[in-house]
Amino acid sequence: MSSDDKQIIGLRERKKAKTMAAIQMHAMRLFREQGYKATTVEQIADAAEISPSTFFRYFSTKEDVVISDNYDPLLVRAFENQPAHLSPLQAIRGAMISEVADTPKEELAMARERNQLIMMVPELRAAMLNNLTQMMQLIAEMVAGRIGREPDDIGVRTFAGSIIGVNISVMIYCADHPEADFATVLDEALAKLENGLPL
Repeated sequence: MSSDDKQIIGLRERKKAKTMAAIQMHAMRLFREQGYKATTVEQIADAAEISPSTFFRYFSTKEDVVISDNYDPLLVRAFENQPAHLSPLQAIRGAMISEVADTPKEELAMARERNQLIMMVPELRAAMLNNLTQMMQLIAEMVAGRIGREPDDIGVRTFAGSIIGVNISVMIYCADHPEADFATVLDEALAKLENGLPL
């Protein structure tokens, strides 16, 4: 692939991410004003000045507009850039913390608001479980590639599941403690996991 092709793909990805963020911003405003259940896809599309069919090019359901983010490819890239001498847990910790640290404040604020909404709405919690299952598979594949094992190896899957467990605990904690800094809490939680979960 030429550098021109890579630039075109990069521009396309940035444009897509920008459109997704704009749709999510309008959706979150409507959810605040009207409530999640009372807000329709048509209203979100109208507020974002797009057609409902364009909405569905970016999000498959109304739940998806709250659950989805562009974090996965960034996490993969950050994980791949971690020094080779680090353990898988140190590498995933470094990747996750670096990506949160690099996220603009306004995006972190929206992520916090989305997280609080997810914890309050049962159908969003159910949709998040599916999302976290996909993230667990992604982590298993990343780690398996790093250590030369298969993603379905029980040790690799258990490792990936423990990372997801940490994410869930941090999400719940931060929803209950809005003043908490997500990156700090995540780093502390992953450090506890790295140290064998001392209590």
